Amino acid sequence: MKQAVAQVRWERHTQRPLFGLALAFAVAYAVPIVDPDASHDVVSACLAVEWVVWGAFALDYVVRLALADRRVEFVRGHWLDLCAVVLPLIQPLRLLRLVSTLLLVGQRARMASQVRLTTYVAGSVVGLLMFGSLAVLSVERDSPNGNIKTLGDAVWWSFTTMTTVGYGDHAPTTGVGRMLAVGLMLSGIALLGVVTANIAAWFIARFEMDDVEERRQTEAIRALTEEVRALRGEVASLSGSMVPGQIGEEKAR
Repeated sequence: MKQAVAQVRWERHTQRPLFGLALAFAVAYAVPIVDPDASHDVVSACLAVEWVVWGAFALDYVVRLALADRRVEFVRGHWLDLCAVVLPLIQPLRLLRLVSTLLLVGQRARMASQVRLTTYVAGSVVGLLMFGSLAVLSVERDSPNGNIKTLGDAVWWSFTTMTTVGYGDHAPTTGVGRMLAVGLMLSGIALLGVVTANIAAWFIARFEMDDVEERRQTEAIRALTEEVRALRGEVASLSGSMVPGQIGEEKAR
């Protein structure tokens, strides 16, 4: 029990710092891509920031695992976190560090009770558009047959891919770029499903509230009607039980 309380306290205290580190990761990931002519020192600094951020999330996973009451169940329930921590060690690619950081941030966002669904979906859309654009630009810019050469082209391609419109004016030509396209399409479909389900749930909840209010009013009217009938019956019984003299006295009064 104490370990569970300690784990909740750890997650509460580390949530904001980890999100801040995630923003630092976003900047470090974007700078070398947006500015391909950046100096070697800048690129090295960005690379160091990426690894530091990934290390912070890995440390967070290890601490939460150590504080868990049942560690085997924790690993089973947080297998996506484990994959995100292990992937960059298997093949230290910048793209894998990007994917792992997004996964870890998403897991922490889902556990945060104050993060509402609308905010989470909006953040997911912005994050996927930004990171998808940067990732595809990094792998397609130097491709001989590639047609995604600028950040504007990459953002336009990410937007049309996430919305599953796919005009075809820009398309990835490398294997990694096509894998990114598949991921963005699936993510876009999933987010659209979440938004649609959320809107449908809101309408259903409103209809249920209206039905409950209508039933409450109907029950109140029914109860009032029964009370009026009971009062009429009491008045009728009292009137019938009075003798004629009493009725005359009552009228005289």
